[in-house]
Amino acid sequence: MRAASPARIAAFLFAGLVLLWLILPVLIVIPMSFSDSRFLTFPPKALSLRWYHAYLGSSLWLRATRVSLGVAAASAVLATAIGTAAAYALNLSNGRAMKLVKLVLLLPLMVPIVITGVGIFLVYARVGLLATLTGLVLANTMLGVPYVLTSVLGALAQFDPAQEMVARSLGMNRPRAFFAVTLPQIAPGVLSGALFAFVAGLDETVVALFISGGRYQPLTKRMFTALRDEIDPTIAAISTMLTLVSCLVAAAVMLNARRSERRRGVRA
Repeated sequence: MRAASPARIAAFLFAGLVLLWLILPVLIVIPMSFSDSRFLTFPPKALSLRWYHAYLGSSLWLRATRVSLGVAAASAVLATAIGTAAAYALNLSNGRAMKLVKLVLLLPLMVPIVITGVGIFLVYARVGLLATLTGLVLANTMLGVPYVLTSVLGALAQFDPAQEMVARSLGMNRPRAFFAVTLPQIAPGVLSGALFAFVAGLDETVVALFISGGRYQPLTKRMFTALRDEIDPTIAAISTMLTLVSCLVAAAVMLNARRSERRRGVRA
C-alpha cells in the first residue's frame, strides 16, 4: 500500500481544521443548553434540564415555535409545488426566455439576504402584509423555491423523457402522464427539495426580522430579540433542538439519495 504524500496529509489536516471550525459553535452550544447556571457558561458547572423545562413551560416560546413550524410546513408545500412545476417546464425547453426564468427563480440564493429582506418589507408595507402569517408564508416560499428547483432539475436530468412520451402516445394527457410516470421517478429529488425548503423556512431569521411581528413572530426572531434584550440560556436549549432537527433532515436527505441510487442501480 502506497504511503500518503505530505501534500495529501496536509490537505486532510486542513480540511479537518475547517470542519472543526464549522462545528465548534455547535459543540459549545449543546453543553451550554444543559447548564444549571442562570447565565451562559462554558463548560457548565452542573448539568440540568432547567432551560428545556423553561422552554416547554413558556407560552411565548411555544407560540413562536408553532408559528415557525406552521410557516415552514406551508412554505415547503408551496415551494415544492412551484419549484417542481418550474423545473419540469425548464427541463422541456432550453430557450433564452426559460433561462431567464431560471435565473429569476434562483435570485433568492444570489441576492444578499438583507437586500431581499428590505425589498420584501417595502412591498409588504404597501400591500398590508407586514406582521401577518400570510406574509411570512409567501416570503419563505420565495426563499424555498430555489432549493426545490435545483433538486428537481438534478432528478430530471437522470430521467428518460421517452417514458413519458410513451405514456402520452398511449392516450394519457400531459398532466396525467407526469403524475403517473414522471413524478414517481423524480420523487426522491422532489422530497429532498421539500426537506431543504422546510429547513430554510424554519431557520430563516433576517427576513423575519423585517416583516414579522405581533402574534406572528417565528422562533428565530424571538430568539434574536431575547438575545438582544437579555442573555437567556433558554436560547441554547432551543438552538440545540433546531440543530437536531436540521441534522435529522440532512440524514433523511442522505438516506433518500442512497435509496434513489440503489433503485437506479437495480433498474440498470
